[in-house]
Amino acid sequence: MKISQDKKVFIAGCGGMLGKAVYEQFAPHCQVLATDIDLNEPWLEYGDVIDFQKILEKASKFEPDLIINLAALTDLEYCEKNPEIAWKTNALGAENMALISKRLNAIHVYISTAGIFDGKQEYYNDFEQPNPQSVYAKAKYYGEISVERMLGSYFVFRAGWMMGGGYGKDKKFISKIFKQILAGKKELFVVNDKLGTPTYTVNFAESLFEIVQTELFGLYNMVCDGSCSRYDVAVEFIRLLGLEKEIKIDIVDSDYFKNEYFAPRPHSEKLINLKLSSRGINYMKDWRICLEDYAESFKPLLGNQQ
Repeated sequence: MKISQDKKVFIAGCGGMLGKAVYEQFAPHCQVLATDIDLNEPWLEYGDVIDFQKILEKASKFEPDLIINLAALTDLEYCEKNPEIAWKTNALGAENMALISKRLNAIHVYISTAGIFDGKQEYYNDFEQPNPQSVYAKAKYYGEISVERMLGSYFVFRAGWMMGGGYGKDKKFISKIFKQILAGKKELFVVNDKLGTPTYTVNFAESLFEIVQTELFGLYNMVCDGSCSRYDVAVEFIRLLGLEKEIKIDIVDSDYFKNEYFAPRPHSEKLINLKLSSRGINYMKDWRICLEDYAESFKPLLGNQQ
């Protein structure tokens, strides 16, 4: 399917940090209907992936050629404390959207996560067997299985440590570091025993846009090039903000945050884009280049911190 002005793309769960990048990538090139339960943008309409009949009705009226399901609860601790809503959103919601794609004969895109692995290996390619440990990861993996069993024309893209969306929408690591900076913290405590592959929302959306047009359907790891620890990301982010002389970063292990971050997390979430590279469609950039681009959006917010 070639993206053009006569094509229709339905994006569910488009109000989050990845949704912004995906919407901005697709909207200039085709007709887009973007939904979410949190209407934080003027281009969003209400839509809940848990409510099959209502989301089916909305999708049916739109008649999409492509459905992109971004809807997910991604706070691991929230999912551990609220497993029923986590399973409904991340598993049932994924199944609902796959059913709708099947009924409407639309190409389907589902976003999964590196967190579905148990972290006992250092790296994971597209073919390794997942072994999810947390409620979040188990529900996301069920979403993968639902899509694969139900559909033929689908893409499953596994993302790594997501960064992007800007200060308002970013709920992940970069935003948490920046909030401490804005609060005046001069010493940060960051773990170095968690390893992964960062994934920049803008680069991810650009890649998704190109790859869905190839119709090389299937499951793909899709993360930025290069791997690192959380500590490595923090050091690079502080350097890019020009604050390396003002802010000290102390290395700690995960036990330091065991009360705050109690959900099971793999030691390693490093992914390899084996299939993308082998098929000549790996458009993902080095994570440092992506972080440099992303850091620019935070600099105007620093004020007197510099």
